[in-house]
Amino acid sequence: MKVDILAIGAHPDDVELGCSATIAKEIAHGKKAGIIDLTRGELGTRGTVKTREEESEHASRVLGVSFRINMEFADGFFVNDKDHQIALIKMIRKYRPEIVLCNAIDDRHIDHGKASKLVSDACFLSGLLKIDTKDEVDDVWQDPWRPKQVYHYIQWKNLVPDFVVDVTGFMDKKMEAVLAYKTQFYNENSIEPETPISSKNFTDSVKYRARDMGRLIGVEYAEGFNVERYVAVDSLFNLK
Repeated sequence: MKVDILAIGAHPDDVELGCSATIAKEIAHGKKAGIIDLTRGELGTRGTVKTREEESEHASRVLGVSFRINMEFADGFFVNDKDHQIALIKMIRKYRPEIVLCNAIDDRHIDHGKASKLVSDACFLSGLLKIDTKDEVDDVWQDPWRPKQVYHYIQWKNLVPDFVVDVTGFMDKKMEAVLAYKTQFYNENSIEPETPISSKNFTDSVKYRARDMGRLIGVEYAEGFNVERYVAVDSLFNLK
């Protein structure tokens, strides 16, 4: 199955928090998208691997993605080495995305920056002819494939975006997908330990960040992204 967009996150809920309104918008416009979670979030303070899996399945249904895969890398301890790169290259070559969305280049959680570089490196290496990979499920050797663009969504830190996407009309879908992770975010009846993302302020911040980015470009809501190379336009008149 070829997809237009492959969104990758270090943990289940990274994609929802970072870029799910953009994904929902593109799906509504006829694009195909899939999600890959690198880890199961097994080191998370709240919830369990099982609840996180159930929550990610719920969020996937909300967004309408074509598939969701968990690589089961070690939460907190995965590294950017050949084995992890090859595992991702196989996924990139299998689904042949035009665009890859991945973790923030720099962030509070150490996994986010690691995942950002791992995914970026795998996307580059995936285009090299002399790296041989095989899809074990279909028992076929894979052709090289390099996504046209790799974009990094913004997470905990208020990074300055290189471009923003108008997601007006899709914030409700984003918030529904985010709140599918009911063990992770604000719940006044929860007896689990507090974390930096379990406060009401954090949940509210997801929406007011998008509103503030929207304000800056004259729309209601927007999501921001960073790039590794210049964004090109055909004409000055294509800029919104």
